[in-house]
Amino acid sequence: MPLYEHVMIARQDLSNAQAEGLIEHFTTVLADNGGKVVEHEYWGVKTMAYKINKNRKGHYAFLKSDAPAAAVQEMERLMRLHDDVMRVLTIKVDAHAEGPSVQMQKRDERDRGDRGDRPEGERGERRERSFGGDRRR
Repeated sequence: MPLYEHVMIARQDLSNAQAEGLIEHFTTVLADNGGKVVEHEYWGVKTMAYKINKNRKGHYAFLKSDAPAAAVQEMERLMRLHDDVMRVLTIKVDAHAEGPSVQMQKRDERDRGDRGDRPEGERGERRERSFGGDRRR
């Protein structure tokens, strides 16, 4: 079966439990139509670049699925009809990436306070700057 990745943005006024309930609901829609969700991640409430339906923030969710095209189309149709879902993006992929998504990796680094393996001088330490050079008056 083909592999897909889906990103869903739900309204900001939902609770975390309701947002995760949406993920479970659409997981069962895929399962009822012969597909399965391999993995799902709840990314939390994030600020969007622009307002959508008067909302500045939204609950983001990421799903990795292994499903026939008909099941994905049905899930997308139901997502677009659902009042709590603002946007949906689905892409077909050749293979699912192992491990957590980039968004979850960023969250893990931020939680640990880890700066990764950046070379010195790249946002790691402050360097002295001169503003205007040596001006003699």
